Amino acid sequence: MAYKRSGGGLATTRQAAKFLGVSVLSGVVLAGIALPATGAIGLSAKGTVADFNALPGELKRPPLSQATKILDANGGLIATVYSRDRTSVPLSQINPAMQKAIVAIEDSRYWQHGAIDMKGILRALNSNAASGGVSQGASTLTQQYVKNVFIEEAGDDPDKVAQATQQTIGRKIKELKYAIQVEKELGKKQILENYLNITFFGEQAYGIQAAAQRYFSTDAKDLTLDEAALLAGIVQSPTHYDPIAYPKEAITRRNTVLKRMADLGDITRAQATAAQAKPLGLKPSTPRNGCITAVSGAGFFCDYVRETFLNNPVFGKTREDRAKRWTTGGMTIRTTLDPQAQQSVQASIQKHVYETDPVATAVTLVQPGTGKIVAMGQSRPYGFGQNETQINYNVDQSMGGGRGFQSGSTFKPITAAAAIDGGTNPNTVYPAPYSMTYPSPVNTCGKPWVNTYGSTLSNEDKSEVGPMNMQKATALSVNTYYVQLISDIGVCPVTQMASKMGVHRADGNPIDQVPSITLGTQEVSPLTMAAAYATFANHGVYCTPVAIESITDANGKSMPVPQSSCTQAMSENTASTLNTLLKGVVEDGTGKQAGLPDRDSAGKTGTTDSRYAAWFVGYTSNMAGAVWVGSPSKNLSMTNITIGGVYHDKVFGADTPGPIWKDAMSGALAGTPAGSLPTVPLAGGNPPGGSQNPSPNPGDQGKGKGHGNGGNAFPWPTISLPPGLLGGGQNGGNWP
Repeated sequence: MAYKRSGGGLATTRQAAKFLGVSVLSGVVLAGIALPATGAIGLSAKGTVADFNALPGELKRPPLSQATKILDANGGLIATVYSRDRTSVPLSQINPAMQKAIVAIEDSRYWQHGAIDMKGILRALNSNAASGGVSQGASTLTQQYVKNVFIEEAGDDPDKVAQATQQTIGRKIKELKYAIQVEKELGKKQILENYLNITFFGEQAYGIQAAAQRYFSTDAKDLTLDEAALLAGIVQSPTHYDPIAYPKEAITRRNTVLKRMADLGDITRAQATAAQAKPLGLKPSTPRNGCITAVSGAGFFCDYVRETFLNNPVFGKTREDRAKRWTTGGMTIRTTLDPQAQQSVQASIQKHVYETDPVATAVTLVQPGTGKIVAMGQSRPYGFGQNETQINYNVDQSMGGGRGFQSGSTFKPITAAAAIDGGTNPNTVYPAPYSMTYPSPVNTCGKPWVNTYGSTLSNEDKSEVGPMNMQKATALSVNTYYVQLISDIGVCPVTQMASKMGVHRADGNPIDQVPSITLGTQEVSPLTMAAAYATFANHGVYCTPVAIESITDANGKSMPVPQSSCTQAMSENTASTLNTLLKGVVEDGTGKQAGLPDRDSAGKTGTTDSRYAAWFVGYTSNMAGAVWVGSPSKNLSMTNITIGGVYHDKVFGADTPGPIWKDAMSGALAGTPAGSLPTVPLAGGNPPGGSQNPSPNPGDQGKGKGHGNGGNAFPWPTISLPPGLLGGGQNGGNWP
């Protein structure tokens, strides 16, 4: 818009400007803007106009900082993360009453003037000259928008924010120049939309959508007249007019806005009067920012998603860039979390382990064949308070976890898989005495391991003695059998199989090349073990864990996300053989307390030395899960201890992690098809000697006395084992 020079007005303006000591600024306004064709009106103004014209022609408008939403697999909100709580909406999604209210109170001539309101400037200068101070401003909505862009660009840097808001002529000159450019480039409607999305409304709410949610728990398109007037009034001073902290001041300010709207003809006097008579009508929502606010105990899963994002260069060149995008990018991240599975995990955890207990538990469920993490929880909540933690016990140290926990006998199936895949017959029989010295030397991937110190090992119970084959040794978790097995095949095939199944130390160090790894001496995470056991359910194919399904940016554009990588870790026959072995664990072995009654299930218990940790890792055809229970500090022996209100003289993998797994899996799988696990028939010959235990009673379940079918929902495949090899210990499932 062009402006004509008025001699009288110019003289008045110059006089007022000199009185206020802002002659440079007024010279810029009049010479550089009002009279662009006539040049300067004085020497000082000439220099100022030159400076004005030397400014860059385009305003750098950074993308608005917007909140990122993290959703579950069904689209439900898990958490919102942001630096500034903002969700941009188009003008069509902002109630017209809100549009009129903000214009009425902030810049009533917005639709008549250009980027700069000359009448407003003259009025403000004269008013300020008369008062001897600054009693009236003259910034248009466009200028205010430009100022907010400067603030947005400053981010959370206090020094940059101070520079963006400093009351200096230099900053005002920049604001004026860019206001002209922006108005020419965007037009009035777009500027109004941008302004309503960028401005601060107090209570951590940036933009009109966040403000509508914060104060009235509604959307910007649904604001009523009185609500719109209240929010419009807040902008001038978000602290002073905060309706939550200062309701009287807020009502007064709201009513001022309504009167102004009536004066301008935006609403009738009757509408204004009716709206002024209404109470504040607040329905405030609590600001919920970050993974700490995640629903259904999913804070640790949320944190894992965050770590996945921060560690992947596809989302930004540096970790700092990715961190900024995480809190400001306005992304929608749909994850793999299944709300039914998550709720089941959380309910099971709360039932069996209290957050005030001296020990903790962590549970992760994954989907075989896809690697999708469908649930993740732990007994100590995500937070900073007492009995809370930010360490995710489910994952590796590099992903926000600790250094992991010894896996105990849950590692034995990896040894079995390596042996069988390498050609060992599962019916191979070893003496398996109660105690023995480690065989030596043992081949490794490098120099052979030698039992220099004459190290020994023993089984959990003296009744656990051979000779026995792999099936019985697995069901009863016999240490001496598995140490003889790994000593025969060598350590290297086992560590190689572990690698193929994604099993690695949580601290990032390589697995030790020692025979004792078969007893679970390496510290791993529950996520690692759950994904590894999913390999057995998936016909020997291992899939790397993933937590993100899709990401769209603030404009709805799809972004690349990490994909699961699936590889054949072992032959399909090996996987089926492991299914056979591990079904025995939950049907008649150490894990009977974990077996699912309505579908095929398989798994393995584990208890470490001194009972610092206890595990159950198991799976069905369509879900695998790992449960760890123990002391995060790894220095509390779980003997004579109460967990979840239940006293234990000794904790075993079967009696604490097992029931947690069973309840978590039962709820997670409710309503899903009960698929079967592929198995193979096993046939063995008579070992030398043989146990003197009696033949099994097919109906005698729960006493650790055999592999009969009594009471099981799914029959065993036909298995032929030598007489005497089916007897077991007398601890009824209480084995490591």
